[in-house]
Amino acid sequence: MRLRALLDTDALGLRLLGGEDELDRTVRGVMTTDLRDPSRYLSGGELVLTGLAWRRDADDSEPFVRLLVQAGVAALAAGEAELGDIPDDLVLACVRHRLPLFAVHESVAFATITEHVVRQVSGERAGDLAAVVDRHRRMMTSGPAGGGPDVVLDLLGSDLDLRAWVLSPTGRLIAGSKVAGPALPAETCGRLAAEHLAATRTGRRGPHRVQLHGTTYSLFPIRSSGRSPQASRDVRETVLSDWLLAVEADAGDWPGERLDLLQGVTQLIAVERDRRDAARTVRRRLAQEVLELVQTGAAPAEIAARLRVAAPVLLPGLGAAPHWQVVVARVEWNGDGIEGGPVAQSLLEEVLVDPMATGPEPSDRIAVAHTGDEAIALVPLPAVATEHDGSETGLLADALLQSVREPLSAGLDDDGRLTLGVSAAVHSAEGLRGALEEARHARRVAAARTGRVCAAGHQELASHVLLLPFVPDDVRRAFTARLLDPLKDYDRRHRAELIPTLEAFLDCDGSWTRCATRLHLHVNTLRYRVGRIEQLTGRDLSRLEDKLDFFLALRMS
Repeated sequence: MRLRALLDTDALGLRLLGGEDELDRTVRGVMTTDLRDPSRYLSGGELVLTGLAWRRDADDSEPFVRLLVQAGVAALAAGEAELGDIPDDLVLACVRHRLPLFAVHESVAFATITEHVVRQVSGERAGDLAAVVDRHRRMMTSGPAGGGPDVVLDLLGSDLDLRAWVLSPTGRLIAGSKVAGPALPAETCGRLAAEHLAATRTGRRGPHRVQLHGTTYSLFPIRSSGRSPQASRDVRETVLSDWLLAVEADAGDWPGERLDLLQGVTQLIAVERDRRDAARTVRRRLAQEVLELVQTGAAPAEIAARLRVAAPVLLPGLGAAPHWQVVVARVEWNGDGIEGGPVAQSLLEEVLVDPMATGPEPSDRIAVAHTGDEAIALVPLPAVATEHDGSETGLLADALLQSVREPLSAGLDDDGRLTLGVSAAVHSAEGLRGALEEARHARRVAAARTGRVCAAGHQELASHVLLLPFVPDDVRRAFTARLLDPLKDYDRRHRAELIPTLEAFLDCDGSWTRCATRLHLHVNTLRYRVGRIEQLTGRDLSRLEDKLDFFLALRMS
């Protein structure tokens, strides 16, 4: 469609501020952004909609317009809701670069313009996906008349014979076409999400092409269309929260029109992404209120009253008051300037989704608040069963991360970490403060481990591993060096494998027979190696104290 057609559409309420000679330009798509540099998300021919939140002063307009022109956009439309009249410096910059500029009246929503452009562009491209926009309203509704992303994916399957799925950044299957055949295996979903996150971290523009088990997939990012005015200027702030569209096809040889249509599909699915995110607002607010009461030392009765309000929202249909667990997560990036709390909140909401839940809102149990770089989840348990040995069932730290470690590690790359701690279940408001501290301690234990994605549970707080993270680094290094460096030096010179022998000997509780069998050694050879360890270190491995020292040194090395 032409820019002139947009100007002639009264319902859009666009007012031309410059670029009268460029109104015959073709519009190939639409993008809403408040990024200072949105060029990585532009492919050319877009109508760019902006609320001007990127503009701090008059000097910001020139570089912003220059980036849009270099990306080949068709025009810029600026909203008047934030600043009122469009600033003169932006008008002059657009005139200098021959970029058409429209003013969008504050009464006109950007979603209205987006829907109009997508409908017109799709209709002019041989009707490939004209029905997608016609069902836009259906996709945004819930209940029998709605269908969420599945409606769009069904059209891709029926009209274009494309099998497609919507995945979360952790590889959770959010939606799939009914005509796409069997659902993707969980392992394939996780691999696709990992490949997508790794490619996104490199800054490469999508779609990303991946081959798994002889099948080629094209991965399209689905970015939120409702970002806040302080929208991300760093890909790390959003890479772990955006969905992706996986299409079973090689988009490398697709014509530009087909790629544009798939971009339009991702924009429509992004509307549903934003709707689901908005649905979490109540749960987030409840979590924030409870968290503030707990942290400020409010009376248990006041906290209990707030929990009674939260329980029906988080766990509909529950008759009795639930038990609660607290999960604390922290995302840390190398360098300064990136707040990890919102990222951690989004990840916790994703990680805590009940995989057995069904329906359009599988995360209706989740209430996550964030403060600073930390996110805190309040998780209700409908029936925490106390077993005969006194232990309680509930969320387990390792189980939470088991299926998401690969994609999250790819998204964190080499400059980020996710650490997570899980408390024991508590039965009343009185125990909630202790559960929060317990979860925080467990997270610190996880942070002391190596790896991009680590978790620890409350069970580990009664173990020696609780003490190790809080030993100063210089003390740890001196302790391990004094015990293990002589053995490491000897192994380097003689290839004697004293360190592996020591580990196996301790793991076998000092049993000569079991250790020799595990190492495939004669018992006399094992005795010789253990004797050499004792000689080099001046320790006696028949003494409990010396065994314990070696055990701790190996754990801290």
